[in-house]
Amino acid sequence: MASKAARTRLTREYKSISANPPPYITAHPSESNILEWHYIITGPENTPYHGGQYWGTLMFPPNYPFAPPAIRMHTPSGRFQPSTRLCLSISDFHPRSFNPAWEVSTILIGLLSFMTSEEMTTGSVSATEAERKQYAVRSRWWNSTGGGSNMRANGPAQKGNIKAGDGGAKFKAEWPELDEENWKWMKENNIDLATGAKIGEPEPACGPQLGIAAGSGAQAHAVVDAVMQQRDAGRSWISRHKLLLAGAVLFFYVLIARLLGDDHSA
Repeated sequence: MASKAARTRLTREYKSISANPPPYITAHPSESNILEWHYIITGPENTPYHGGQYWGTLMFPPNYPFAPPAIRMHTPSGRFQPSTRLCLSISDFHPRSFNPAWEVSTILIGLLSFMTSEEMTTGSVSATEAERKQYAVRSRWWNSTGGGSNMRANGPAQKGNIKAGDGGAKFKAEWPELDEENWKWMKENNIDLATGAKIGEPEPACGPQLGIAAGSGAQAHAVVDAVMQQRDAGRSWISRHKLLLAGAVLFFYVLIARLLGDDHSA
């Protein structure tokens, strides 16, 4: 339960961010819990995220603003692991570095800045520009369908269920106007609700792997082998076996030198 100070502060901040939202950012607290905030980041121009709709949450502690929130982004982006706590100087990973003067808008501006950089941290992933653009195109479909799980969703989202699998129910509950716009966009663009691809077009290739689970040693070796094969593809036999050839030349040089030495001594 929020302390009186946290409730007062977050109520004031909601009025402030509603009146003067930062560029590309909108946010509000959940009606049922003022400590649970939902945000939308719209991908800025001149970035791979342009046009994307990135939904996430800030979970504030009861003693905010004297401690930072947990930060998550639920929409797949190619930048962060979906629904994973992010380790940032403005998040709950670093409570001692948090400044009580920082507000919700400060936190979200910092998140957007980090998102458009290439710095890595706990919860971030690597992806190509093309893959991130693909995620951006599918972001509205993902938010409103729960990643296509609306085709098999059984009932409303459970408490705290904000990942794919809830059929988009949580997103709709928090962002009803955006959800309505997304469904209209999907209809106008003939989007397959199960895959997010345009009907009649081939489904895009799979996105980047977001990590290998612990204990998946065979998978890890398979990935390494595949990378090595790709690296070697197109390279000549000589360039791939430089060390072997160098060793052979050295061996024959030593052998010939010894034979010549034996001849002279004889």
